Amino acid sequence: MFRFLTAGESHGPALSAIIEGIPAGLPISRAAIDEQLRRRQGGYGRGGRMKIERDAADPLSGLRHGHTLGSPITLRIENKDWANWRERMSADPVAEPPETVTRVRPGHADLTGALKYGHADVREVIERASSRETAARVAVGAICRQFLAAFGVTLRSHVLAVGGVGYSADSRPNAAHADAAFWEHVEASELRCADETLTQAMIQRILEGKRDGDTRGGVFEVLALGVPLGLGSYSQWDRRLSGRVAQALMSIPSAKGVEIGGGFALAALPGSAVHDVVRYDPARGWHHLTNRAGGIEGGISNGEPITATVAVKPIPTLAHPLPAADVVTGENVETTRYERSDVCVVPAAGVVGEAMLAIALADAWIEKFGGDSLAEMRRNYDGYLATLAR
Repeated sequence: MFRFLTAGESHGPALSAIIEGIPAGLPISRAAIDEQLRRRQGGYGRGGRMKIERDAADPLSGLRHGHTLGSPITLRIENKDWANWRERMSADPVAEPPETVTRVRPGHADLTGALKYGHADVREVIERASSRETAARVAVGAICRQFLAAFGVTLRSHVLAVGGVGYSADSRPNAAHADAAFWEHVEASELRCADETLTQAMIQRILEGKRDGDTRGGVFEVLALGVPLGLGSYSQWDRRLSGRVAQALMSIPSAKGVEIGGGFALAALPGSAVHDVVRYDPARGWHHLTNRAGGIEGGISNGEPITATVAVKPIPTLAHPLPAADVVTGENVETTRYERSDVCVVPAAGVVGEAMLAIALADAWIEKFGGDSLAEMRRNYDGYLATLAR
């Protein structure tokens, strides 16, 4: 059984994560975890917080001499900005409590969180609801992607659009079959977009938002390559891989829509133009002529690349804030405080998307193939693949 928890506040001492279910004997690279954390911090349009933090994961348990023990893995990520927030975020009572935050901002968890948990100071919502928490999830995802890589699975993401500027339906690249040069362009791009012309147009749209005190959303695609047929199940609603992937991706802050495969566009087409024809040959085994299903049929991975597209709303923290209301007095006000923020998080959200897809797949993988050690799980995996051959 795989499960994980994250903990920590945006301006507290640290973020942490506990991961359970990763088998013993898996080689783990700390540098590879830190590389994923670095990728999350990048992307054009990020704010001042990224100039303060230099995220790195400190393993506290579950690892020894570069491999997993099969026991819970604990990771800690220091918040360097904590030094500036010691009094405001002290775990102990302070002589002079800081000024409370009572004005709730549109688009945030401020109102819902304050009313749900009975907080009179919205700071007690802001700190945990912050997207800063995704750094811990990326660290968890980095462990999961190293686990999946041991079986030949790779994960990728790239940006399709920012602020309405992006690929048309006809020009969208087939990233599932893109070559190494395509992904080199993605990783080198400030927007994580392989098209340089589109990248520059997206940057201009972000600059417009910054000039206007506004923010920009967009769309990214995330992929998993090398996933075998058989993860997930149609037997119960909560075991369907499509639902698990969608839930994982929708849990990303600012995610407002997820499409798997062809998504909404398929609804306008006749069935004969939608469904992927199945073929078998001894060299390739079972395969499909197309992949409009996005690698999942009947809630089960079908052996094709798993592809999903995620819509990311513009983040709600605006340099020119929208009208707000006071959660304590009920007073309607024309403005609220401005919390330091990004202008565009779409490239970073794609990296978080990779992590969440890795987490969902690792969960389904461990469920399917079991085993307390990597060697045992590999025997189970190899034996299963042998049953698929004719």
